[in-house]
Amino acid sequence: MPQDALDRVAARARWGEPATAVRLVDEARAESLSRLGIDSVEDLLRHYPFRYLDLTSVSSLGEVVAGQDATVVGRVHDVKVKRPRPRLSIVEVAIVDGTGVVLGVWFNQPFMANRFVQGERIAFAGTVEIDYGLKQIKNPYVEKLGAADEADRVGRILPVHRATEGLSTNWIRRLVANAIEDFADVPDFMPVSVRESRALYPLGRALESIHFPRDAADLSSARTRLAYEELFILQLGMAMHRHVVTKDRTGVQHVVDGDILARLPEKLSFALTNDQKHAVADILADMACDEPMNRLLLGDVGTGKTAVAAHALSAVADTGTQAAMMAPTEVLATQYAHKLGPVLEDAGVSWVLLTGSLGAGERRDALARIANGTATVALGTHALIEKDVDFERLTLAIVDEQHRFGVSQRLGLRSKGPAADMLVMTATPIPRSLALTLYGDLEASYLRERPHVDTPQVTTSIVRRSQRNKAYDAVTSAVREGRQAYVVCALVDVSDATEARAAVEEAERLKRDVFPDLRVGLLTGRMKSPEKIDVMDAFRSGEIDVLVSTTVIEVGIDVPNATIMVVEDAERFGLAQLHQLRGRVGRGKHAGTFLLFADPRTQEGKRRMEAIVATHDGFELAEHDLALRGEGELLGERQHGLPSLRLASLIEDADLLDAARQDARTLVAQDPHLAEPQHGPLLAEIRRHFDKTWKWVSAG
Repeated sequence: MPQDALDRVAARARWGEPATAVRLVDEARAESLSRLGIDSVEDLLRHYPFRYLDLTSVSSLGEVVAGQDATVVGRVHDVKVKRPRPRLSIVEVAIVDGTGVVLGVWFNQPFMANRFVQGERIAFAGTVEIDYGLKQIKNPYVEKLGAADEADRVGRILPVHRATEGLSTNWIRRLVANAIEDFADVPDFMPVSVRESRALYPLGRALESIHFPRDAADLSSARTRLAYEELFILQLGMAMHRHVVTKDRTGVQHVVDGDILARLPEKLSFALTNDQKHAVADILADMACDEPMNRLLLGDVGTGKTAVAAHALSAVADTGTQAAMMAPTEVLATQYAHKLGPVLEDAGVSWVLLTGSLGAGERRDALARIANGTATVALGTHALIEKDVDFERLTLAIVDEQHRFGVSQRLGLRSKGPAADMLVMTATPIPRSLALTLYGDLEASYLRERPHVDTPQVTTSIVRRSQRNKAYDAVTSAVREGRQAYVVCALVDVSDATEARAAVEEAERLKRDVFPDLRVGLLTGRMKSPEKIDVMDAFRSGEIDVLVSTTVIEVGIDVPNATIMVVEDAERFGLAQLHQLRGRVGRGKHAGTFLLFADPRTQEGKRRMEAIVATHDGFELAEHDLALRGEGELLGERQHGLPSLRLASLIEDADLLDAARQDARTLVAQDPHLAEPQHGPLLAEIRRHFDKTWKWVSAG
């Protein structure tokens, strides 16, 4: 291998070295970089700018208009510090260029006045506003254009990196430039075929251009390459995992035209929607193959996931094997027994319930029935994955509300039948782009239609806290008409750190002061499982009129007679969670009412409240949530330890995500384990990115 190639390979290996390997990074600067999460050479190379100062497109001060994002250049004419009232200081820096004046304005940052010298040439970047007849940019980004380096900066696009105490933006820019010069010229791990088909920059050029772009087109190409790279690595890991748990294993070809499955529709109390029919067809087609199924069922609230799952369970019964269906809470598992159990029995399917609260004798009996195969279906909680649970022949594992389990729990259930089909379900709608990111190893089926088309719509209203008595009157009226109600609180106990009403305190207050003539119950996640089940049984049977609860009731609770819900401190909940809570009311023949106590003070809070009122489509709300909160927060809920996205955006890069998924699956079909020599660098990259979760990728 030529010496220059050897040097490039060695440079890539050195990406893992401490940041001090970069020129000018001494121990003090390394400590400052560490505060930004930069500890290695690669961290510095991938410390991408969060914005750019476009000095190739500078507007004259006279031509900029209000509402426009602009970069302006001028000389400092005046610096003023105003104090219009106590505890408020305003710094105004006026710059001029012969065509006009623009003010840079900072509030309560008096130290900014010391950063400017009259007559020096500087650039401001930000949104132009008109205030008191003057053009202003509030909190502008500032770049000083001294005579020594003005020629190097004007006419260029300058990167703006996140800085920290002890390291200015200029210093970060300098250190990044050193890292690029010494370390960026490395072999590209991206397959040549992929790079050429997608017209992607080589890695070294992309890194140089993302930090120091020649022009807007160069920047766009660099960003495309690096964003695609992140998504491709993610999708490739998912595709490899999918191959391991499907293509590399031989599963059971289930009977999908048996007698039990044929009898099931007449045992259901409703006809399947078109979405349910399509989902059932997808699942049965998977189950009929000898490749283990790996499918996600995404259903909006009330769209009938359990009925779809019943078809899969019936196919298992026709095959003479076993299935397990795992719920995240004992309350939900017990509801399976109440709702799904009788349907299975009527169709001729034996089942057993296994939860942590069973007595010793009940548990022994349940374990025996699972082990000897007399129970075809085991319904339960994570108790199903305990070591003493042995199935005679498990061929289908269903995980409900998948996002509430860690990956080890999901794989723990599948390990009870190593080649078992896997169906994971969630009633938390998520955008397609997020589904492809979180569940890229699964095929997806969607449920959007509700089976009970004649069910009245749930009415959603925002109620100011000052008008809470009107909401309580609505609860009382509903109970007088024979209905039941929920009151949902954010916390269990009172906390000095929050104004949210606690469930325990609220239940006592409502009993005493608001509903003295009604039967008020309490349900929280901290209660022991038998207590929770007793409370839900009492509520389901009508012995409780008003159930005060935390969000433990958001998942799958089905009490058709409950028609009204009041949510305290609604601003504290995400849109998906509020939509889940709303799905608990109006599940029978009576209209539902969903009342939110909220006085949102932020624009985001107002937009979220407006969205929950305006639409009942969970997938549409999920798109709102993604746009408002960003994928960073939503991806944080993932327990798989997936590689983070530094640059790619699920909102902006949906097309790139589709392309990456397609390319990843094509590559894995050709070389499932990346064993071919030319894929060695890519395999190493996959291992680096998935780190501790590599066992999950490689071993399923």
